[in-house]
Amino acid sequence: QVQLVESGGGSVQAGGSLRLSCVSSRGTWSSCMAWFRQAPGKEREGVATINSDGHTNYRDSVMGQFTISKDNGKSTLYLQMNNLQPADTAMYYCAQSLYPGCMANALSAASSFAYWGQGTQVTVSS
Repeated sequence: QVQLVESGGGSVQAGGSLRLSCVSSRGTWSSCMAWFRQAPGKEREGVATINSDGHTNYRDSVMGQFTISKDNGKSTLYLQMNNLQPADTAMYYCAQSLYPGCMANALSAASSFAYWGQGTQVTVSS
């Protein structure tokens, strides 16, 4: 059973920063991995993806604000979030694919990810 364990969420004021972490029991070196988020009353949306060779992709609204990265030696996926705004308030989920490459539409294809973490809450106050 693959386990993804997120951490690093919390409450910050607008303009603050957080770094989310996700440890994968399957390792991170051979899979497309992603961060998704879901705000209350809204659909889950893809935030960023990173494939096995480190190529990244972001949703337009977080470009230049969030950075996805991974440390294969630590089997850990990260999401550095800067200049956080109330609109970024959501539950953030780590996801892992069975395949090394990310689909072209991975940010809108949550079903393409086989494994999910339990989520970590991010709350941004104005």
